[in-house]
Amino acid sequence: MNVHRFGSAALALCLLLPTTAPAAEFQDVLETPALASPLAAKGLINGLALAGQRVVGVGQRGHIVYSDDQGAHWQQATVPVSSDLVAVSFPSPQRGWAVGHDGVVLATTDAGATWRKQLDGHRVGELMLAYYQAKGDAQWTAEAERFVAQGAESPFLDVWFADETTGFVVGAFNLILRTTDGGQTWTPWLDRTDNPQALHLYAIRPAAGALWVTGELGLVLRLDASDERFHAVETPYKGSYFGVTGTSGAVIVFGLRGNAYRSTDLGASWAKLDSGVEEGLTAAASDGDQAVVLASQAGRLLSSQDGGAHFAPVKLARPVPASAVQPVGSGAVIVAGARGIAVQTLK
Repeated sequence: MNVHRFGSAALALCLLLPTTAPAAEFQDVLETPALASPLAAKGLINGLALAGQRVVGVGQRGHIVYSDDQGAHWQQATVPVSSDLVAVSFPSPQRGWAVGHDGVVLATTDAGATWRKQLDGHRVGELMLAYYQAKGDAQWTAEAERFVAQGAESPFLDVWFADETTGFVVGAFNLILRTTDGGQTWTPWLDRTDNPQALHLYAIRPAAGALWVTGELGLVLRLDASDERFHAVETPYKGSYFGVTGTSGAVIVFGLRGNAYRSTDLGASWAKLDSGVEEGLTAAASDGDQAVVLASQAGRLLSSQDGGAHFAPVKLARPVPASAVQPVGSGAVIVAGARGIAVQTLK
């Protein structure tokens, strides 16, 4: 299941700001395990993913929760940090990765029950500096020095793994790294994007046989495997795209003010989708075939059964603000956001 989550423009800004409560004595969130809480699944949950049949959600203060009964009951995972988490990806039922504030990257090998830290913002700056110094690249060495000087301030905003070894993390200010060994080592790719303004990278997902990144000010990038570079793709809209989803034959980018565009020719041309909503489109899910679901900041759901060519509103008893959606079972989706997690029936 190809799933994407993200928040509204307000949430996008929030992700760049510290959200931990003030304390009498400083505690490094990167060294402080997430507190166990019976309300973990009722607080802010930003990302959802399937680990086999298990649903895993990640959110504020390092909370990670999982359900083995399609969202009826939730358990809290053991997490070594209390940084806010915003995205999660499982390329297989057992192995997954989560990312968030403070440049944190977490990994699990037991379907999300326990996690360990692979990377944080301090190490990101250091590895960037070592990498670009070794290449003799003065421009990117200077950029890496800036990351080192600012410390663990830049968040990762999305993560995607093709399999148990190869994956990407993306984030604020053109932050992007790739691993080919399951996160044991990471290679900076900041110099491999057509993003001269260092715009924030909000999402990374595959669709229509290609890998895509979306971000601020209409930024859409597509990976060219031949030169291992993300090339800019023009679209009709210049507002922020919070996410990307699609099917084997189409890619859909979506974002502010209900704007969504679909392409069936790898971005050579785009058709505007009639979403019928004016608030931001903040999350999406696709089964990789023809079914696609979009969710809005206000919690409205839109469903398509023709590969995203047309969407129809889903009748909901009580919409809840959505940061992530995950289809489960037959005719139902889990919706996650500021009010926690709810199961909605598609009608």
